Amino acid sequence: MCLDLSRQPLNGTAVREAGLLAIYLPMHTATRLASRLIPTLRGLNPAAHLCCYGLYAPMNEKYLRSLGIQTVLGGEFEGGLLHLADRIARGAVNGHAGQSEPRISLERLAFEVPDRHGLPAIDGYAHLVVPEDGYRIVGSTEASRGCKHLCRHCPIVPVYNGVFRIVQRDVVMEDVRRQVAVGAQHISFGDPDFFNGIRHALDLIGYFHREFPRITYDVTIKIEHLRNHQQHLPTLRDTGCLFVTSAVESVDDRVLRVLDKGHTRADFLHVATAFRALKLTLQPTFVPFTPWTTAESYLDLLRTIYDQALVENVAPIQLGIRLLIPEGSRMLELQGIRETIGTFDAEALVYPWRNAEPKLDALSEAVQAIAADADRRKDSRFAAFTRIWEAAHATAGLVAPKLQEPRAARVPFLSEPWYCCAEPTKDQFVSIGEAKPKAAVASGSAATDFV
Repeated sequence: MCLDLSRQPLNGTAVREAGLLAIYLPMHTATRLASRLIPTLRGLNPAAHLCCYGLYAPMNEKYLRSLGIQTVLGGEFEGGLLHLADRIARGAVNGHAGQSEPRISLERLAFEVPDRHGLPAIDGYAHLVVPEDGYRIVGSTEASRGCKHLCRHCPIVPVYNGVFRIVQRDVVMEDVRRQVAVGAQHISFGDPDFFNGIRHALDLIGYFHREFPRITYDVTIKIEHLRNHQQHLPTLRDTGCLFVTSAVESVDDRVLRVLDKGHTRADFLHVATAFRALKLTLQPTFVPFTPWTTAESYLDLLRTIYDQALVENVAPIQLGIRLLIPEGSRMLELQGIRETIGTFDAEALVYPWRNAEPKLDALSEAVQAIAADADRRKDSRFAAFTRIWEAAHATAGLVAPKLQEPRAARVPFLSEPWYCCAEPTKDQFVSIGEAKPKAAVASGSAATDFV
């Protein structure tokens, strides 16, 4: 049995009857929320074997084991999860036995089409907001896993270390067919970088568009790849790509070098110009607050977004995100970083840091509050940006120049943006039982296939 606790209540009966309880941890937020769930699961079923699997499981192994997790699986975890379930089904392991499966596996798997039976209906999940055209039901899939790049702050790197795996085209297409059959009108490709395997990607979207000419999609691609493969951008546009998300992170070349992003400020501006010329939507994401952020560099970021006519393309919450430094991060390899950060906070799962200028930390909190308030009030992105613009100038001791609202049309966006490197918001970080935490729990008896 599989439960999606972002949409379903915890099934106490199923938990009590399970021989294995496995929690999926694909992101930092899920891991923070799962830490509140684990004691509840253990209280309901002290005899069950507890497992955490997914990208953030091996990164937080020490803390998870302190909570009672017995098996931790990362990377290509399916083989290990099936092996564990089989051992429990055969009675080869009791609820509290140690782990024999590899903590991180990078084996090449023959992927199978995801089985979503038992999960909530697809229209109960995030949808695509298309300004002046309502919304579309969204499905999701992935054409590849892992990443061949080594960006210092990325959570994929400590697990995959430059390795990526292709998901067979036939598997991806069948996954899409099944989701379209139950109502999907848009597909979000969840690959860390859709152009990691450029030939595979182009081949796939060709098949996709021929079979589903009216179904739109979105992808995530690095600025570096968008520039190096610029000749293929018209193919994205012409096959139904509504927008491309790209982790720009900063427009400060010094910070980009520290993060080892593989692109420069000039590369980002070049790509933004190319997208405008093609009438293709770029949705950049950022990590504006780092130990190296100054009031001047933050204002420069805001000015750049405004000058590049990207205000509508950037979710306001993106302008308040702080750099996360989790256990295992390549950020820890930097000379001097240990003097910048505090002692590892096991509960928050990060090494805390403070800016040399306390007013920057206060600005980060203010921007996050503005973004949350604007979301609750359903303010436009320009209205939220204007408030952030004024707060940033006030922090710098400057009078904020008046902004002219852009004439550019509003862009499509997903109704529930979840960012893998971001802290949970106050609305997300709620107590178990009163709301539905963003974590998935698979439970099964000793004789039940549950994956």
